[in-house]
Amino acid sequence: MTTATRRAPRILARSAQAAIAVAAVADVFRAVALRDHSLRPTDGSLQRSGFVSMVFLYLMTLAIVLFLVWLARSRRTAQELSPGAALPGRGWTIGAWFVPVVNLLVPRRFLLDIGRASSASWAVKRDTALVNAWWVAWIAHALVLSVASRVAPESMACLVVTEALMVAAAVLMGLVIERVTALQSAALGATASAAPPVLAAEDARHPG
Repeated sequence: MTTATRRAPRILARSAQAAIAVAAVADVFRAVALRDHSLRPTDGSLQRSGFVSMVFLYLMTLAIVLFLVWLARSRRTAQELSPGAALPGRGWTIGAWFVPVVNLLVPRRFLLDIGRASSASWAVKRDTALVNAWWVAWIAHALVLSVASRVAPESMACLVVTEALMVAAAVLMGLVIERVTALQSAALGATASAAPPVLAAEDARHPG
């Protein structure tokens, strides 16, 4: 196993966290622009809402891609740390997010499986509660957005609740990413510090 493969995906983690945060902020601007256009439709409001929506779409796509790349890399690292752990296959780790109904339940379990396999320091109550809180916020955001867009698209109260859930889900997702990456970094660091004596013993048995 090379040094490159034994590093937790910290750069990916930071990139995903930043993209998720920026996309969440952009979603707030998108929602406000769409509501303004709905209340006072003009050519200017149409252009603004269209532009903000386009920017949000690009940012959200980037956030999704970076998160899924981080997730796949974290799954691989968790498999290296716990070879016997029951983890999803590489394709299914990403594919489950795009299957209707399945994506309401299975991805949460995958995050929990990866977290548990990453380190014995995974705290069942605290860390599981963190993943659950993120998942509840994300699902609640999707449900409220779906209902509000049909029942009360111009309601400021619905907009505030929807966007508050979006921001909460983004913050909690960033914390989940941070926790899993930190656990993997610590576990890989402990493994690396224990490796030199083993290599030295091998060299002693096979000189020259």
